[in-house]
Amino acid sequence: MRRTKEDAEKTRLKIIEAALTLFSRNGYSNTTLAMIGTEAGFSRGPIYWHFKNKDDLFEAVLAYSQEPLEQLVAQARDGAEPALARIETFVRSWFMLLVEDAWFRQSFEILLNKTELTEAMQSTLERERRLTQSMIETLEALVCSAQEQGQLPQGQAAGQLALMIYTQLMGVTQTWLFAPGLFDLSEQRAFFAERLLRSLQQP
Repeated sequence: MRRTKEDAEKTRLKIIEAALTLFSRNGYSNTTLAMIGTEAGFSRGPIYWHFKNKDDLFEAVLAYSQEPLEQLVAQARDGAEPALARIETFVRSWFMLLVEDAWFRQSFEILLNKTELTEAMQSTLERERRLTQSMIETLEALVCSAQEQGQLPQGQAAGQLALMIYTQLMGVTQTWLFAPGLFDLSEQRAFFAERLLRSLQQP
């Protein structure tokens, strides 16, 4: 019985990985369950065994591919380092994951460039908004702590600085994914991180 459960989980993950590849390559609307089955090496039967429909699979794909981001937020929130060091780790790790982690990168590719987010995806939209809110709240708490510890000047509200960090990270992310020929993020990530972190020091 244990082997059966393990095999079922392997099948589920193989379907998710195939869907992640195709959603990021073709977009949500242009990817069918039949295409995902072919990519995974299955018929549609195993897909319907694990997922109710394509929307359900889409939500599972994002949840799976965004695990590194959720771990990054948790590490920033619960880490033992000083607050400013945790902000720096968060920023640098974000760019590192974009460059080095295909699933992390593909999750943004799907959301930002390859999917029309309609009301039919309400549960997915709500999940993404919760994750965004969690990131911003974590960053705000870290900025506030860094200001209280004298690591950052107190001239700006912590919430405004947290929003600036998030929007700058997302801006670089979307620009690079939309037009990767503009710059090589693997070479420029240190520049973007350092300029962002330096901007926090402005009174």
